Amino acid sequence: MKSADWEVLHRAQTWLAQGHSAHLFTVIQTWGSAPRLPGAILVVRDDGHLIGSVSGGCIEDDLADKAKHGQLPTAPAVLEYGVNQNEAQRFGIPCGGRLTVFAEPLSSAEQLTPLLHGIEQRTLIKRSVCLSSGQVKITAVLPEGLPRIEGDWFHSYFGPQWRLLIIGANQLGSVLASMAQVLEFDVLICDPREDMQSEWHVEGATWVYGMPDDVVLDIQPDARTAIVAVTHDPKLDDMALLEALKSDAFYVGALGAHKNQEKRRDRLRMFDLSEYEIAKLNGPVGLNIGSRTPAEIAVAILAELIQIRAQQQKNGIAMPEALRCSA
Repeated sequence: MKSADWEVLHRAQTWLAQGHSAHLFTVIQTWGSAPRLPGAILVVRDDGHLIGSVSGGCIEDDLADKAKHGQLPTAPAVLEYGVNQNEAQRFGIPCGGRLTVFAEPLSSAEQLTPLLHGIEQRTLIKRSVCLSSGQVKITAVLPEGLPRIEGDWFHSYFGPQWRLLIIGANQLGSVLASMAQVLEFDVLICDPREDMQSEWHVEGATWVYGMPDDVVLDIQPDARTAIVAVTHDPKLDDMALLEALKSDAFYVGALGAHKNQEKRRDRLRMFDLSEYEIAKLNGPVGLNIGSRTPAEIAVAILAELIQIRAQQQKNGIAMPEALRCSA
């Protein structure tokens, strides 16, 4: 399953190639309650067809209606919703909520090609648009913040899809792989046991052949990669963890009770891992919600992944200064 951003941009590229014009909308910043985070994107076609989301639906309806009547900006612009109580109620924004959205007309399919290519190649791309001229600059960057306006330029970011490498093709691995795809994770599965390979049946997950430690090295985990070992076989799980804990993966977890996890940490200390690296291990894996069945354990794991991912997005990158832009 492709990421939501890829799906939106790919559909928009198809519309543009068919001769339509369209507008790309990006959430810049929100105040109060808001259903979408900064960076969320929406594309609205000239006839009101749309894909993506910047709100709970009412703002999308307003933009689609404006598209049908030719009322969308003809040059890059900043739109603001929920400025006052009447407008907040009109657009279904919770009381006190407000958001700014960057609006940009699109005219050719080639405009989106670098973004799609960057997502596919797992490269973080900064797309900068000049408000006064419409000039666009594309740059490969390291993480540097959320969408923002600096002077006459609007900067937005398109990054690689979140990945989940699962070590173990057992029942828990199967349920976890299915659920994770719904949450927009690109799922990779590794299990060197031939009997497990022959019984694997989850659509959409990519099977990665090899021993767990080699596979972890081969995929080159980055800050958008999570690695979870669920075989319950130390010979396999520990192999993956020895490399995963030294990587840039934002989450590394392993199945097992507290007592088994302490034994695991003692085993890991016998290798070239620092205490800092060993402390990165999330074990027992997942949030403590009293889970017992494979499906419940998968929910607990994914809940913890979502929690840590959200914290990383909020606290791990610089927050932009409050914007003072008029619509």
